Amino acid sequence: MNFIKNTYNKLNEFVHKHKEGVPFLIYVVFYLTWFSILENKVVVPKYLIHLEADNHIPFVPAFIIPYEIWFAYVLGTVLFLLFTAKEEYSRLFVFLTTGMTLFLIVSTLWPNGQDLRPNLIGSEGFFETWVAHLYRTDTPTNIWPSIHVYNSLGVEFAVARSEKFRKHKWIRISSFILCILIILSTMFLKQHSVFDVGTAIILAVGMYYLIYYLDILQMIKTAREKKQAEKKYVRKH
Repeated sequence: MNFIKNTYNKLNEFVHKHKEGVPFLIYVVFYLTWFSILENKVVVPKYLIHLEADNHIPFVPAFIIPYEIWFAYVLGTVLFLLFTAKEEYSRLFVFLTTGMTLFLIVSTLWPNGQDLRPNLIGSEGFFETWVAHLYRTDTPTNIWPSIHVYNSLGVEFAVARSEKFRKHKWIRISSFILCILIILSTMFLKQHSVFDVGTAIILAVGMYYLIYYLDILQMIKTAREKKQAEKKYVRKH
């Protein structure tokens, strides 16, 4: 009983100390639920995304490496900032969830997909086999804008602007290179069209302007504090 009680107390203390992570967990469940519904519903996309430029991009299966690293890149940065720099975490959280929610809305209103994937039946190469597994588990639907691209840029912006990484040049350089490789991987693996990538970049740049240049979160915080101060003044007088 003491073990259970101590474990509960430690867990409760941990959650209270890092309560900013609770909305992140809730959003992950929300996102995965909505995305799963879309994946099962959109079997034949209504809108096919395919540009002429896509035909000139070769299929390079080795890009599966940075493509898969994306998961650790995004989640690792989110958790690191959550535990070490909560204000920076909040900016990244708003950046990611805003874009991901817009993606869900777009996919719901405009069911989209692509026909870029090569036929890998009979392929025996290591990377080809890996990509074939990816194709089987990830349908070529709900691709616009590319969340791989958008979230990678969000993480790169967070790392580049972070005080935690300011003295660690190798981390910032590595993040930049990995971000570029992930963006390229979406096209070289034929997972996304140039259109998906381009619109994701535009969306990410727009969010960067709002969150880091205008610092909209600080503006909201200042406005809220001003409103609370006015209420206190009214009560006193």
